[in-house]
Amino acid sequence: MQHTVNVQLAERSYAIHIGRGLLNELPERIASRFHKPGHAVIIFDQGVAAYSRHASQGLVDAGWRVSPISIPSGESSKSVDQIAKLWQEMLEQKTDRGSLVIAIGGGVVGDLAGFAAASFARGIPLVQIPTTLLSQVDSSVGGKTGINLPGAKNIVGAFWQPSMVIIDSETLDSLPRREYVSGLAEVAKYGVILMPELFEYLEQNAALAIGKDSEVVRHLVAESCRAKAAVVQEDERETSGRRAILNYGHTFAHAIESVAGYGKLLHGEAVAIGMHMAALLAQRLGRLEASAVERQQKLLTALDLPTSLSSADAKQMWDVMQHDKKVQHGKLRFILPTRIGHVELVEGVSAEDACWAIQAAS
Repeated sequence: MQHTVNVQLAERSYAIHIGRGLLNELPERIASRFHKPGHAVIIFDQGVAAYSRHASQGLVDAGWRVSPISIPSGESSKSVDQIAKLWQEMLEQKTDRGSLVIAIGGGVVGDLAGFAAASFARGIPLVQIPTTLLSQVDSSVGGKTGINLPGAKNIVGAFWQPSMVIIDSETLDSLPRREYVSGLAEVAKYGVILMPELFEYLEQNAALAIGKDSEVVRHLVAESCRAKAAVVQEDERETSGRRAILNYGHTFAHAIESVAGYGKLLHGEAVAIGMHMAALLAQRLGRLEASAVERQQKLLTALDLPTSLSSADAKQMWDVMQHDKKVQHGKLRFILPTRIGHVELVEGVSAEDACWAIQAAS
């Protein structure tokens, strides 16, 4: 069964295609959007070289000139050095505004290749083919691209909407269990911020979700994409504050990643811990019932996700948070739940309260 989710953004609108075996249909789907063969730069993670070869051969057979570019796996590839190497290689491959960038891999590839597409020749079309659950439900949709600076995650980047997103659930079959489970944190996030029915579905189907049941996985991916599309349509460039709700748990999570060192925890694992810290903070501030905190923690645990960090250094994390993109006019803002299915943007949280939440989850 295939799903199509449409992201309505006027002339930047695009479709998210979700199904099994969609990589086999790549040339036809590309042709439906770009009409005639041209030049495609396929930027891929070394760990998914087989998918890149498959995509490349299909496009070559359809008359495309294809330039495959491999990048090293891992968060460290989202760097100034790596984007510079990518730009240079694109230049050597005679990439221009008539070219197309295709990103194949997880969130790192999507963010890096997306930024390359946004910046090279002042912007060329982008197709996202996410191969991890995390990237399928989150980073491939919505147009955020970027790289890290030391101590500041995703601080350099651009909004650049893809022309199309193709999600082939077959790519999850070979995904390591830990990496797959990590992606379930973002699915649970959508349930907390916007879709209580999705949260309840996860509670009822946690074991099937962990077991990669095909029907359950496609439902989770489709619903997550619908949730993100709905928010992005309301606030594409984070001007109204609405899109900020997608960062629930991420203020803590980014600080965790920065302090622990990128790559020590998977992003979804850091998000799960961050969600628990945010819920504890909301409870301390009188915004959330203890029962909701416990319900969220129970679900995350059922999904085999962590909710505590014994090595958390509250002061160090607080210092890192001061560089968070949600800091405005020197004030850090947190996304905090009031119930399962609704969150609010909260300013004026004290260092004492934030550090208490960090320590309470350690």
